[in-house]
Amino acid sequence: MQHIESSAAYLLGSGIDPSRDSDDDSVEVAQRVLGSLEAERERLYRDVHDGPAQVLANAIFEVEYLERIAERAPAEVRQTLRTELANLKGQFRGSLDSVRAMIYDLRPPELTELGLAEAIRNYASEWELRCGIKVASQLDLKDTGLNPMEELAIYRVMQEALQNVHKHAHASAVGMAWSRSNETWVLHVTDDGMGFDLVKAARHKKSVGLLSMRERAELIGGTLQIQSTPGKGTAVTLLLPIEKKVEPLRARRNERSREEHS
Repeated sequence: MQHIESSAAYLLGSGIDPSRDSDDDSVEVAQRVLGSLEAERERLYRDVHDGPAQVLANAIFEVEYLERIAERAPAEVRQTLRTELANLKGQFRGSLDSVRAMIYDLRPPELTELGLAEAIRNYASEWELRCGIKVASQLDLKDTGLNPMEELAIYRVMQEALQNVHKHAHASAVGMAWSRSNETWVLHVTDDGMGFDLVKAARHKKSVGLLSMRERAELIGGTLQIQSTPGKGTAVTLLLPIEKKVEPLRARRNERSREEHS
């Protein structure tokens, strides 16, 4: 899945040059890129669900059948068969759990049916069970008044923030808040993990997750703030003004570059 995010980050970054078109055209192109990204995620969701997930589930059933057959084997080989089949079934179940986690991350969120806050709550609860990291949430359940593209971008930023915690933070607890402050919607995700050096991360070519979150926020007229110190955890904050003015993506990226090198 990372190669898809990398492609989107490239197209949203150096692949689009607003100097050749109007600002509105550049935003329209970026929106089409994210639309294509979501379509690709949905295609992968279906393919993985109907392919590897089904194959692994069927393999587990076959091993369980062989376990019953093994009980009729001669006593001198019965225990060896039990052990080997149990190991094989454990490997299949571990792989199936990983595939199911991938499916959950790929599937389209139920934003229309649940609303953004409830969709965030559902994902955070499942993520907590899957990853074993406690999530304390404070979510404003009121209607956001945002359009579907904006809500989807916010949901994906939340998802990426939690995925980064799981992959890199070595955290034991996460805090998540979604609220309206005056004329701004705010998503705030914190963890008590190991933190990282922001300057080094900004210069790292493989920091696709951070770039993807920033570009999604900027596309909908928001800003992303990341605060982190080695050994002291990380805070990711998405600020989305209700009255938004979408700035050219290239201008924002140049401004970030100047800040990072100042």
